[in-house]
Parts: sequence; C-alpha cells; structure tokens
Amino acid sequence: MRRNLTEAVPDFIWPQDIVLTHYRPELAEAVHQLMEMGYQQGGGRVPALDLWQRRFETDPEYDPSLCFIALDAQGVVGVAQCWTSAYIKNLVVHPRAQGRGLGRALLLHAFNVFQQRREGFVDLKVLEDNVRAQHLYESVGMRVVRRELVPG
Repeated sequence: MRRNLTEAVPDFIWPQDIVLTHYRPELAEAVHQLMEMGYQQGGGRVPALDLWQRRFETDPEYDPSLCFIALDAQGVVGVAQCWTSAYIKNLVVHPRAQGRGLGRALLLHAFNVFQQRREGFVDLKVLEDNVRAQHLYESVGMRVVRRELVPG
C-alpha cells in the first residue's frame, strides 16, 4: 500500500499514558516479543531474538530514529519500524493498547517524519487476508498499489 505524502497528514492525538521513543538496543527484547505477538495474530514469523536484532541493526536502511516505540507504564505497546527508503517494515500494537488509536497515531507520526525528510510517498506491505490492517491503512489515506508481473 502507498500513501502520497504531498497530501496533508491529519492531526492526531497520542493515546493517554503513551510515551514515544526511538529504538535502542536495550529495548530489543521487548520489541522482539511484541513483534512475535503481532506476527502470530497477523501471519508470518520473526527470527529468534539474536538473529532478528543482528539483521535489524545492520540493515543498510536501518536508522534508529525511524523506529518509533510507544511505551506505557507496563512497557512496549507499539512499534512502527521504518526504513530510510520511506518504507514501513512493521507496525505492531499490543492487544492491551489496541482500539485506542495507537496504530493510527504511529502511522501518522511516521508520515509526518517522512514528509519532513521530503519523501513523496511511503509504502508498506500487508497480507491480503489481513483485512483489519488494510482498513486502518485505508483510513489514513493509504491506497493499494498493484504489483505488475513481467511476462516470462
């Protein structure tokens, strides 16, 4: 899916009691656990912690300032892991924080950051059967971009 960043990004309010920070290695285990939980609900899988952290922190598109971590009093409740290519790699919200607008706030925050970086678009991938996520993405102005296959 794709969001045109030349269009205005709606204002948003962070849910009460949420603090936003950036990825730091000491948060790796909690972020990894949340991603594992999210992938169980939305399909897919996450490598073991050591492998995931090594791949994440050494990826050429890695920038810790583009990995937005939402915290509440109990710990990590939301992650928007973005790459420097204006790509949202992962978006996960803990079940205890779902339904409060946190996923929407993380997306809109990422859009604002990419606008400030003068990006024209932001992209992400979503499984076709993940209808709940698709509705969220559409509600913030993202549109389906169809893949074009080259005849072989």
